[in-house]
Amino acid sequence: MPENEYRILIINPGSTSTKIGIFDNDISILEKTIRHDTEIINSFANIIDQYEFRKNTILETLDYEGINISKLKAVCGRGGLLRPIEGGTYAVNEQMLADLRTGYSGQHASNLGGIIAFEIASALNIPAYIVDPVVVDELDPIARISGFPLIERKSIFHALNQKAVARRVAKELGKDYNALNLIVVHMGGGITVGVHKQGRVVEVNNGLHGEGPYSPERAGTVPGGDLVALCFSGEYYREEIMKMLVGQGGLVGYLGTNDAVKVEERIAAGDIEAKLIYDAMAYQVAKEVGAASAVLSGKVEAIILTGGLAYGRDFVTAISNRINWIADVIIQPGEDELQALAEGALRVLRGEEKVKIYPGNLKKAKI
Repeated sequence: MPENEYRILIINPGSTSTKIGIFDNDISILEKTIRHDTEIINSFANIIDQYEFRKNTILETLDYEGINISKLKAVCGRGGLLRPIEGGTYAVNEQMLADLRTGYSGQHASNLGGIIAFEIASALNIPAYIVDPVVVDELDPIARISGFPLIERKSIFHALNQKAVARRVAKELGKDYNALNLIVVHMGGGITVGVHKQGRVVEVNNGLHGEGPYSPERAGTVPGGDLVALCFSGEYYREEIMKMLVGQGGLVGYLGTNDAVKVEERIAAGDIEAKLIYDAMAYQVAKEVGAASAVLSGKVEAIILTGGLAYGRDFVTAISNRINWIADVIIQPGEDELQALAEGALRVLRGEEKVKIYPGNLKKAKI
């Protein structure tokens, strides 16, 4: 392998599957989705206990595909629910491993990414990285103020895809991401609208629960007083309320499906309610973008719409028609997390960015 070529193994664990990729520099030479037997997955008491099983399955798959892992220069895993950190590529270290194993900010399959990457990389004496986990926190101090002293606003969003897409668009524009003001809208099962001010996401809605536009599965911002009344009505358990906010909110709550394609088919067949709910979701996204532009005092170079919902032409058009007066709207549909992770590792390997050491300068926000 040439000296300036870097072969990187990418690991992105999901709840019942693990996506892996082999990249030579930024070119994908292998991408596989390993689907795990649900009985085996459910046999583990905790998510973290799955790492040895998943690691062995990854190594077996690579061997079957004829990949010589001795040629790897680095391993990069999906970042998990860590402490709030600034964006970038981080070396997996003992502190990170401890936080991933204990689930510092919660248990999630993505916590396994850094652990498995470290295990494989250590045996090969090469570096292990993570890139832009969902807990990336670059909020300005003013953005943390909620209006309710007992609650501080949190930064939980689609950092990996938002940052990757923003960098790609900046490159296409012939400009430096760290010198641009962008608004990036990730639209998937959850929707997050990030204000990228010269390379830092200084404002973003909490995409997990509690803020922003409703989405295919999440309720977004709901009237606080009415929510409190519902919580104390005696009709619901805490878990039921949370499920209605995350998982059964948004399109699922109104229309019984999180599949935007099915909603569009219903609209095409004349379903008036489906059209209203779908249009209202686009309306809320546009409204959030308008608020985001105020953070930048209207000085916005571009607005980027990305994620799975960006494939929906009518949905994207409905949003664009309301916001294209602010700045040019650029459509980057889908999300390629394997590519984004590879690009993050590659920037460090090439010396374009300095690797960051976890936990770095901890934020005050607690997740």
